[in-house]
Amino acid sequence: MNDHPQQQRLTAQIKKRLASALHRVRFYASLRHLHGPKRRIATTDEVVLVALVRDGTYYLEGFFDHYRRLGVAHFVFLDNGSRDDTLDRLRQQRSVSILQSTLPWGDYENDFRSYAAKRYAADRWCLIADMDEIFDFEGSAQIGLEGLTRYLSAYGYTGLMAQMLEMFPEAPLRDTATLPYLEALEQFDHCDISAVTAHDYNSPGSGLGYFLRQNQAVPPRPQVLFGGIRGKVFGETCCLSKHPLIFVGPGVGPASHPHASTGLKVAPMSALIKHYKFANDALARDRASVAAASIAHGEDRQRLSVLAQNPDLSLWSAQAQHFPGIKALQQQGFLQGDPAYSAYLADHREGREND
Repeated sequence: MNDHPQQQRLTAQIKKRLASALHRVRFYASLRHLHGPKRRIATTDEVVLVALVRDGTYYLEGFFDHYRRLGVAHFVFLDNGSRDDTLDRLRQQRSVSILQSTLPWGDYENDFRSYAAKRYAADRWCLIADMDEIFDFEGSAQIGLEGLTRYLSAYGYTGLMAQMLEMFPEAPLRDTATLPYLEALEQFDHCDISAVTAHDYNSPGSGLGYFLRQNQAVPPRPQVLFGGIRGKVFGETCCLSKHPLIFVGPGVGPASHPHASTGLKVAPMSALIKHYKFANDALARDRASVAAASIAHGEDRQRLSVLAQNPDLSLWSAQAQHFPGIKALQQQGFLQGDPAYSAYLADHREGREND
């Protein structure tokens, strides 16, 4: 009788290992290389961007414009079965590699990002970004990604946390549903941080503790944020914190979770991700997502329910503010600054003035 629970545990472990092995076999069998270099080409001081894409034509012009200006050297896209002209458009861009897998996004997104990062950014800085995300940081126009990663490397940091800020227009969402992305980047100029909740970096309450405990976060540690306008309006418990910029060195597990990498030494500051979730006809995309049952957590269903009941919904309220800038978001407690980094920026400005 005493052996029965032990036998059950052993059987469960064997089944779990077999399922994991099958998962890996399916993933590797599904991969195709469609375009560009097959392995890393960036130099050690350059940044490789990794993004998942499916029918992403809407975002491409704004996406490339922003990230090339930041200084991204090479782009790696893992396509999940685009049916529009995304692939043709990507092939026309310089410094682009394309991989493809049509396995279910919801089951394999961690594998997609992690594999691409390891394959193309080993011993390099890697920026992991979604197509509707605009990564930014204090001093970005001044020093670019090259200057940022030089600072992080000098202090031995291998990871930088960022906080996602939902951007939205003052007008009802349906009035801006068909705006081209470049116009949405201009007109979605409001945000609302009145309903943001925070957890300590290593707090089990964040739900990310298993992953974050595998990192060394230098005090004062960035907080893990939840909610924001999506929590306020739609009741989502969405996490706003990510590790988008990482150095894929020994012991680092890139994209172990959609919001976390492991094995990092995390800098005591946070960058910003402007998130344009509500561009590109959010109601139609949520309808399609719910119909395909592609997202297990059900946040698309929550948004669809609210938007369907209130087609004139606007996210603007008395608590909304016009985007105030990164320094103001630091002062408001949404982002975390680092005095050593600010001094680094000041030295850079002084050096340029003396040239």
